[in-house]
Amino acid sequence: MALETGSSGRGGSGWGGGFRCLMRRKQVDSDRVRAEGQAQLAKELNVPELVAIAQIFFSDEQAQTCVTRTCPIIGVGSTVGAGVYVLVGTVAREHAGPALTISFLIAGIAAALSAFCYAELASRCPSAGSAYHYSYICVGEGVAWLIGWALVLEYTIGGSAVARGISPNLALFFGGPDSLPWILARHQLPWFNIIVDPCAAALVFIVTVLLCVGIKESSFAQGVVTVLNACVMIFVIIAGSYIGFQIGWVGYKVSDGYFPYGVNGMLTGSATVFFAYIGFDTVASTAEEVKNPQRDLPLGIGVALAICCALYMAVSIVIVGLVPYFAMDPDTPISSAFAKHGMQWAMYVVTSGAVLALCSTLMGSLLPQPRILMAMARDGLLPSFFSDVNKQTQVPVKSTIVTGICAAALAFAMDVSQLAGMVSVGTLLAFTIVAVSILILRYVPPDEVPLPPSMQESFRLNQECDAEKDRDLLGDGNCNISQMKDVIVVVESMKDPLIEKRQHRGKMDETKRRKIAAFSIGSVCVGVLILTSSASVTWLPFLPICIGCIIGIVLLLAGLGVLSWIEQDNGRHSFGHSGGFTCPFVPVLPVMCILINTYLLINLGGDTWMRVGIWLLMGVLVYIFYGRTHSSLTDVVYVPVAQADEIYRSSSGYVS
Repeated sequence: MALETGSSGRGGSGWGGGFRCLMRRKQVDSDRVRAEGQAQLAKELNVPELVAIAQIFFSDEQAQTCVTRTCPIIGVGSTVGAGVYVLVGTVAREHAGPALTISFLIAGIAAALSAFCYAELASRCPSAGSAYHYSYICVGEGVAWLIGWALVLEYTIGGSAVARGISPNLALFFGGPDSLPWILARHQLPWFNIIVDPCAAALVFIVTVLLCVGIKESSFAQGVVTVLNACVMIFVIIAGSYIGFQIGWVGYKVSDGYFPYGVNGMLTGSATVFFAYIGFDTVASTAEEVKNPQRDLPLGIGVALAICCALYMAVSIVIVGLVPYFAMDPDTPISSAFAKHGMQWAMYVVTSGAVLALCSTLMGSLLPQPRILMAMARDGLLPSFFSDVNKQTQVPVKSTIVTGICAAALAFAMDVSQLAGMVSVGTLLAFTIVAVSILILRYVPPDEVPLPPSMQESFRLNQECDAEKDRDLLGDGNCNISQMKDVIVVVESMKDPLIEKRQHRGKMDETKRRKIAAFSIGSVCVGVLILTSSASVTWLPFLPICIGCIIGIVLLLAGLGVLSWIEQDNGRHSFGHSGGFTCPFVPVLPVMCILINTYLLINLGGDTWMRVGIWLLMGVLVYIFYGRTHSSLTDVVYVPVAQADEIYRSSSGYVS
C-alpha cells in the first residue's frame, strides 16, 4: 500500500534521518488545510493596497539615507539601495554619468525577472510566509528554515536602520541638525559609549500600534504616505524639467559624452541601483490577506514595478540634465541641484519627501516579519505563540508586538548602519530560492504530499475497504454478472504483456525524465555558483579564473540546454491554486534571475558574510534543538498526490 511504502517524515536517527528532515516538504496551504483549526488573516487587500505596500520598498528605499549635507548615509541605504535621493548623485558621479537613466532601466528589467517568479508562486501558493513558504513547498525544510531565519534578520535590521534615519531629517524642520526637542534628540551615554535615539524608538512603537489595528487601516495609512511621497517626486520632475528647458539641459552637453565611464560603468551603476526596486517579498508576505490573490498579486507587483521604474527614470533624466554629473553632490543631489539654480526652498520639499519615504519604508519593514514568524510557527518550527491571530483585528498581534519591541530596541541603542549589509543577504537569498522553486515547480513538482496523523488511519481504512471489496467482487458467487465480467476484462487486459510493457515503459520514462530534470537544475545551480565565484575573485591568477569561468559556463549551458529540450512536468498544472499568473520564458528567465542574484550575493563582501554566518549558525542551532523535533511534518507519511486528494475528498473535514 502507498501508506506503507511512502517515506515517513520522522526525523530518524543518524545522518540519514537528519538529511531526510532537511528534505521534507509540506503541502500547498489551501482552505482545506487551514480549516483544521488555524486562525486566518483578514482578506482586506486588493490591487491599490498592494501597489502602496510595494511602493514602500520600491520608491522609498531611497529614503533609507539622510539627505542633508551634514547627515551621513546610514541604515540600509548604502547596501540595499538608496534610490533617487542619494543614488542619483553617487552612481552618476562614479559609474554611469548621463547614462544613469539606462542604469535604472536595466536594473528595473533585472528586478522584473524576480518579479515574474514571485508573481507565479504568490498566485499559486497565496499564504503568509512568501519566500519561506515557497521554498518549504518546493525545495525542503532545511532551506526554508534558513530563508525564513535570514528574512527575520533582514526586516529587523532594516526597520531599525530606517527608524534611526528619520530623526536627522526631522531636525531640519526645527532649525537644523541636532535641533529636535530634548526628549526626542539623540544623546550619548558616557558609561556605555553609545548614542541612543528616542525618536527612532518612538516611531517604531507608533508604527507597531498601527500595524496591530488591522491590515486595512495600516495599508490605508501606507497608501496615504506613499502618495504624498510620489507627489514630491512628481514635483521634482516638473520643477526640474522647467529649469532644464530654461538652462538648456547643461548636464547632457559635457565633453565626455553620454557614456563617460563606458558600458561597463553603466552596468556597474545598474548593479548599484538594483536594490532600489526590491519589495516583492513584502507584497508576497501579505498573500493570505488578499481578496483575489490569483489576479491581484501579479497585478500589484507588476504595476508597482512599472510605476517605480518610470519615476526613477524620470527623476534621473531631470537631475542629470540640471547639473553635470561630475559636479553633483553625492549626498544631496536633488536639493543641491535646485539650490544651484536659486531654489533654496526646494530643499524643504525634498526633505519632506525623504521623511515620508522613511516612514513608509519603516512600515514596509515591520509589516512582513510577523507574518513570516506566524508561517514558521504554523509549521511547528517556532513556538505556537507566534502563530496566534487576534480574533478582532485578524492580525498576528503577538508577533507584531515582538517584532516592534526588537526593532525599537535596536533603533534606540545601536548604530545598525554597520550591520546594514546583512539586509541584502536575506533579500538576495529569497530572490534566488524563488527562481529555483520555479524550475522545480515546472520540471520536478512534488509528486507526494504529507498526510497528517489525523488522516492516516482514515486512509488506511479506505485502502483496506477497497482491497476487501475487490476480493469480495472476485470471490462472491452471488455478485452481479456484469460487474464480474468487467473485473475479468480488466484483470485479463492487465495481464496483456503489451499493455503491461507500455505502462511500465511510461512510468520508467517519466521517472527518467524527472531524474534528468533534477540533475539539470543542480547543474545550473552549481555552474552559476562556480561562474560567479570565479568572475568575482580578484586575488587569483588569470588562468585559474578563466578555467573556473569556463567550467561554470559549461555546466550552466548544459543544464539550461537540457531543461529547454525536455518537456515540463504535467503535474505543474495541478500544483497549488490554478488560474493565476504563469511565469514566461521558462527555463531561461529563472536561470537569468539565479545568475544575477548569485553574482550580487558573491560580491557582498567578507565582513557581511561573516556576520550573516554567525546569525545563520544561531538559526541552525535553533532548528536542531527545537524546529527539527517540533515540525508539523515530524509524524506525517508521504503518499501520492492523487491518493491524498481522494482521502481529503472522502473526509468530512474537507472544504472545497
